[in-house]
Amino acid sequence: MKMTHRQIAAPVVALWAAIACILSLPAGARETEPAAKIAAPPATENRAQEDVPVHPALWKVADEDTTIYLFGTIHVLPKGIYWHHGKVAEAFAQSGSLVTEITEDDPARMQGLVVKLAMLPRSQTLRGQLGSDERAAYEAALALYKIPPALFDRFEPWYAAVALSTIPLMQDGFDAAHGVEELLNLRAKERKLPHQGLETAEYQLGLFDGLPKDVQKRYLSEVIEQLPTIKENITAMIEAWKQGNAAELAKLMNAGETDPVLLKTLLIDRNREWAKWLDERLDEPGTVFVAVGAGHLAGTGSVQDQLTALGIASTRLQ
Repeated sequence: MKMTHRQIAAPVVALWAAIACILSLPAGARETEPAAKIAAPPATENRAQEDVPVHPALWKVADEDTTIYLFGTIHVLPKGIYWHHGKVAEAFAQSGSLVTEITEDDPARMQGLVVKLAMLPRSQTLRGQLGSDERAAYEAALALYKIPPALFDRFEPWYAAVALSTIPLMQDGFDAAHGVEELLNLRAKERKLPHQGLETAEYQLGLFDGLPKDVQKRYLSEVIEQLPTIKENITAMIEAWKQGNAAELAKLMNAGETDPVLLKTLLIDRNREWAKWLDERLDEPGTVFVAVGAGHLAGTGSVQDQLTALGIASTRLQ
């Protein structure tokens, strides 16, 4: 059930903000103090000092009076990857509106969503739901990153799983402030472009909250198992994204996926709904820049596959 690495490029944008919330929740809500605050650097142009050009994949869907650009994003990146140039920059400059998975959300509201959707009843604890071997592996993983053992006790397994796979990346300099959505949002504000979300933060977090508990616990176990190679695998995924290698990206994120519930809930169903939205948007004239996690635009069941099923062609531009 290899969801650990896919979440950075596909589902879901709201997760990064949700994990950041644990660092600012009142102590009474989390019942412990975080090991350390992880500062988010200010958003920048993120220009790379790289010799190899960075050319992430870009597609176009169009009819007589409507053009929709489809761009696959990485939600969190290390500093120093300059991708906003060439055909991507041209497409964005031509667009009259921006569409992303979600729009910016108020941090206080995100805290409320975390409390509402991710926390266990007062009578329960996460470690109390784990078997002895599961608990030992979980506590060892927390200790590896100097995370207090009780930090996620008040949270459901899915939240602990996402946090445990995300915090190591934060400690290594991966940040939403360097991610694609952050720069697009800044550019849209500069141009005063309308900015629409395909989903809401509550909906995205609700997808995880709605997973059966056994699926959530298996997800947590998988995260713990994959921690030793998480940075290596994320780096490989980013390299494929930088080169516009959608096939390799799909292989890295989707190969070995064995849980049909996760695959359907977090990827296929959402791709199908987004394709329907794109179909309806073609009825309205104009040019739109749509940016979603790169995993949604790669592999079997992708947004492009869903568009093909609706009789709509997509053209690769980069």
